[in-house]
Formats: sequence, C-alpha cells, structure tokens
Amino acid sequence: MPDIEYFFGVGSPWAYLGLEPFLDLARRHDLKIAPLPIPLIPENGGIYSRERPEARRAYWFKDLRRWAEFRGKPLKLEGRAGLADPSPAGYVVLAAIREGQDWARLTKILQQAFWERGEDIGRTEIRRELLRSAGFDAEALEAKAQDEATQTAWRANLERARAVGVFGIPTWRFEGELYWGQDSLPFLERHLTASAAAHRAAEGEVAEKTFA
Repeated sequence: MPDIEYFFGVGSPWAYLGLEPFLDLARRHDLKIAPLPIPLIPENGGIYSRERPEARRAYWFKDLRRWAEFRGKPLKLEGRAGLADPSPAGYVVLAAIREGQDWARLTKILQQAFWERGEDIGRTEIRRELLRSAGFDAEALEAKAQDEATQTAWRANLERARAVGVFGIPTWRFEGELYWGQDSLPFLERHLTASAAAHRAAEGEVAEKTFA
C-alpha cells in the first residue's frame, strides 16, 4: 500500500511549483507515493482560473509570481493564450506510471517546458521532442498514452479523487486527510512528523511488552 496519494496535473502552475518541494519531503520521510494525474474537479468545487472574476484572477497571477520567486522557479505567464490543452501531457505521464518509468522526472521535464519556457506541450510533436531529448521512448509512451487501459486509468484516478473529496491540484492524501495546494506542504510535513513519532512510540510499547 502507498503511504501517500498525490493528485496532480502537469498543466497546473501550483503543481509545478510544488513538485520538487514535495519530492524532497517524500525522500526525507521515506514515503511511497501513489501518483494520480487528474484534471480539476468542478463538481467538487474546483475552479479554472479563466472562470474566476477578474479581481480574483489578478490576485491569482500576483500570488503565482510571489510563490515562484519564493521557490526560486522561473515562471512564464505571458503569451500563453494560444497554447493547446496540456491534458495529453498528463496522459503521457500516466503511461509512464503504468510502465514503471520515472514519472517524477518526466513530469518535471514537461512542467519546466510548459511553465518556464511556455512551450506548447499539448502538441504531440513538442512532447515527442522533449521526451526524446530526455532519453524516453517518445513513440512508445505516446502510443501507451492513447490506449484504452491508460484512458481507463485516467478515469479511475478521477473517480478516486472525486470519492475522497479532491477538487483542486495539487492535493495530497495522507492517513485519510487532504492537503490542497503547494502552500499546504508545511502542514503535511507536520502530519508526517507526528505520525512517525506516534508509530515509534507504539513500536516502543510493543517492544516493552514483548520483553517485559
């Protein structure tokens, strides 16, 4: 069983900003991750930025820039109007997960292209070039991304997210509790630390009873 479920999208700027801090957190806590690429879930309350009132959109952009600076990450927000839907990049990541390949490195490559350089990862030829340059079998992953098993897995991820109450991305689920947004990582770490301490205490009690 995985220790933590990670609901994310390649096309989310917040998932981009939070990926490396989360992976670092997972390494430090020796977590087994269940990566679950999904879209936003409007029926649970997820709202795409384009559908928000202008005042909130303006704040959203400012907040993104603040967090990008805080995380030390480049962020290209200009000139994005003509970019294609990046969802197919999420299918490719899911294909990599199904194949047991390095989904985290692939996600990072795609997110960097999309959010740091404004590349159109919704286009097949752009993705293929990125994958080839990084040493992935681009043609095989693209084919796997479109097969029925991957599409079924995508729908299963979405149903899983709906069922546990996920609405936005990124979201983490640990011990039944949800943490939405990369700014919630400090709260997730507090939970991880407290859980590890509780497990150590329980193990100590068992050991005392065993040798008493």
